[in-house]
Amino acid sequence: MKKIPKREYTAEFKEQAVKRAREVGVAPASRELGLLEQTLRNWSKASQTGTLAGAGSGKPVTPEQMELSRLRAENVRLKMHVEILKKANGVLRQGCAVKYAWMELERRQFPLPEMCSVLDVSVSGYRAWLGGGTPGSVRLSDVQAVVVIKTIHAEVRGAYGSRRMHRELQGRGHPVGLSRVERLMRDNGVRARHKRRYKATTDSKHALPVAANLLDRQFSPAAPDRVWTGDITYIATDEGWLYLAVVLDLFNREVIGWSIKPRMTADIVTDALAMAWFRRKPEPGVIFHSDRGSQYASHVMQAKLADYGMTASMSRKGNCWGNAPTESFFNSLKNERVYSTRYATREAAAADLFEYIAVFYNRRRRHSTLNYCSPTQFLHDWISQQNQQPKAA
Repeated sequence: MKKIPKREYTAEFKEQAVKRAREVGVAPASRELGLLEQTLRNWSKASQTGTLAGAGSGKPVTPEQMELSRLRAENVRLKMHVEILKKANGVLRQGCAVKYAWMELERRQFPLPEMCSVLDVSVSGYRAWLGGGTPGSVRLSDVQAVVVIKTIHAEVRGAYGSRRMHRELQGRGHPVGLSRVERLMRDNGVRARHKRRYKATTDSKHALPVAANLLDRQFSPAAPDRVWTGDITYIATDEGWLYLAVVLDLFNREVIGWSIKPRMTADIVTDALAMAWFRRKPEPGVIFHSDRGSQYASHVMQAKLADYGMTASMSRKGNCWGNAPTESFFNSLKNERVYSTRYATREAAAADLFEYIAVFYNRRRRHSTLNYCSPTQFLHDWISQQNQQPKAA
């Protein structure tokens, strides 16, 4: 039986996960990241005591820090109420049916009693509506559909056009046609973010050896961990540039490894590769495809690939389509998040990049290449299909 591989997490991932838990609470963060709640609690405790690998200097926690931690825990409920109020602003003056429809959308993000308290409805009323008017069996009115569309639009920060919005509505149990979604979005000014071009970071002017192009634009491997791709991009902050290196599994287009650093040196790509390897631990033979940049051609990167039993592949010189899936990911990242955000610090940018990759892109964003599944869901579905196939005699 095929199983989802047991993952090990790097210090960088743990640190960002702990920061996310401090922002939204342990329970919501664990659901967002697909972690056991107790695991994230253990990481949070280790971070406070300086025993989380790479998270601190090992100094003992002070009484002031303990009190601050207690106050943070006490404020989780208040912050949750504020977040519900912000997200539910468009339905506060609507009738119960619209409120219930919004609550159904948000049931994985907020506890039901807290939503009922903020929206001034009863739990029993919501459950009665759910039992007699499940979204999959009742057609939304235009008013209700617009509320739901605007809620999703806010959740994904304007990332979805009409086709992804249509699939998202269907996935949440609302049988709404594509033409109707297009009309409602157009009539109510709901638009996806405008795409912009960005400058690549590749520096192929070096004397280091380059690998042959083994991938040759074959972007659809038949199984996970057959072909990984890597690339680097840059993010502007008020403190200066920040660089992001990623590793994608071409099978489900998941970002399985990444590294964020203020300098574009070779360790940024080796760290991203290390994260990917620890999370997947593939058998030897993976093809790792990249451009001809000096970071990927470096001796340290090639040694790391050899240690992991991987084979290097590099795009041909001047071939802008040689690593198209990774370039497409960067386009999505820039258009859906970075271009609309001003980062005051590198730390703020790193936290937002973590949220986009680990919370939104991998686990929630519907990918057109994957029949509008998220990368994580696509992999889970494939494993389930493999396990349902009869065993060979």
